[in-house]
Amino acid sequence: MSVVGESYLVGLIGDGVLPSLTPPMHEAEGDAHGIRYFYRPLDLAVLGRRADEVGAIIAEGRALGFSAFNVTHPCKREVLSALDEVDPVAAAVGAANTVLIVDGKLVGHNTDVTGFESALADGLPGADLGSVVLIGAGGAGGAVAHALLGAGVGRLAIVDVVPASAARLAADTAAAFPAARVSSATPADLATLLADADGLVNASFVGMHSHPGIPVDATLLHPGLWVADIVYRPVVTEFVAAARAAGCRVLDGGQMAVGQAADAFRLITGREPDRARMHAQFLDLVALGR
Repeated sequence: MSVVGESYLVGLIGDGVLPSLTPPMHEAEGDAHGIRYFYRPLDLAVLGRRADEVGAIIAEGRALGFSAFNVTHPCKREVLSALDEVDPVAAAVGAANTVLIVDGKLVGHNTDVTGFESALADGLPGADLGSVVLIGAGGAGGAVAHALLGAGVGRLAIVDVVPASAARLAADTAAAFPAARVSSATPADLATLLADADGLVNASFVGMHSHPGIPVDATLLHPGLWVADIVYRPVVTEFVAAARAAGCRVLDGGQMAVGQAADAFRLITGREPDRARMHAQFLDLVALGR
């Protein structure tokens, strides 16, 4: 039973978010719980706003009656400076993807960490976690790095086109997980790294509908690797397709998308979502070409 007058207005702030499947997933789950739940994409390009204006956008949304926000590329780190409180997980990662408005205060959380953790466990059970290469040291990369190390990865090499970003994330995660061996590298090092790696994760934006391409030379993929992508729009990215063709075990971005969306829904509404139902809804949306 829904509470009389209970309603939610949620926004998704980021670049190229109009085609996102997160809004219809959230709204369908709201319908299933009998609550009024409206979720609107706030695309930076459409609004003519910069990533460093995310705090101003949230402040404007709060004034207009928004209940909460999800934040995605390229605003996950930028948003921290606008928050009144930050959940310990988001603080450790240095990025937030969910912002709640609680008694007028902006409170940041990070459901990318838990979303990837559940995706890895469910989608690649028994995956060898001895040595993993992570591409992308942005907000999503930080979340995935923490999730991988929390899952027991022994050696993690973080690769980014901006060497300083990779080095910074490597230092931060090494401090948080002293038992693991964490290092940074550049794209030029991928051939050497992947020859001996057990797993490869793309946590960059490369492959998104608005940023097409592949984050690694496909010839470097081999059957000894398991491969995961966090991009889910499209679900079958060029990276996912190449990994399957190379004989890799593959985790597409759909399961992480559902996991982080379910966790965000719970934070926003206080209700426990039906994850299987949300995943079925996601697959339906994909099949419909949404």
